Amino acid sequence: MMVQNITAKRGGHLQHYLQYLIEHFGYIGIMVALMLGIVGLPIPDELLLTYAGYRVSTGAFSYPLTFLSCWLGAIIGISLSYMLGITLGLPFLHKFGPRLHLTEKRLEQTKALFAKLGPAVLFICYFIPGVRHLAAFWAGMNAYRWRKFALFAYSGAMVWVAVFLTIGAYFESRWIAVKQYIHAYRPFLFPVFLVVLAFAIFYWYIQQKRKTPG
Repeated sequence: MMVQNITAKRGGHLQHYLQYLIEHFGYIGIMVALMLGIVGLPIPDELLLTYAGYRVSTGAFSYPLTFLSCWLGAIIGISLSYMLGITLGLPFLHKFGPRLHLTEKRLEQTKALFAKLGPAVLFICYFIPGVRHLAAFWAGMNAYRWRKFALFAYSGAMVWVAVFLTIGAYFESRWIAVKQYIHAYRPFLFPVFLVVLAFAIFYWYIQQKRKTPG
């Protein structure tokens, strides 16, 4: 009971914060908040996206303009992280990372994912809190070419924004409940996503083999 009360109270504070941000600053407010959240500030990115989707469902905002502002905020934020990785590197992360909850454990998790998946991490990182804030920084530190970084990071941002914005628009007033379910089942979402991604790559490979003359 106590946990439910705390959760409800926290959800109420977040709802009030998001309502103020979106209703007073509109599309610009959404874009700036997502930009800062991607860089590493403690802003509830998915909650912001789902609430923006809810506001679309009420007719307060246009879906295309909301999508554009969200996507721009995400790609500007992740590009800033990439540039910080290039120019400031690991010393900056060690100095300021703990203040942004970017711990050594999350850095090791990000490094391990890059070792296994390569630049595809930049596409899926938005769905993994912590890694979302470190993937672009790590790519910059390791001198990933801009074109490779932008291809994976910007397309990943497009999918991430579309998913949570559409969830918020579809479920309307139940957007906070949806967020709680997403948070509860998040550990299962990433493995499922990897399985789907692996199946898609395997299917593409088989199709290419069939097209190749024997």
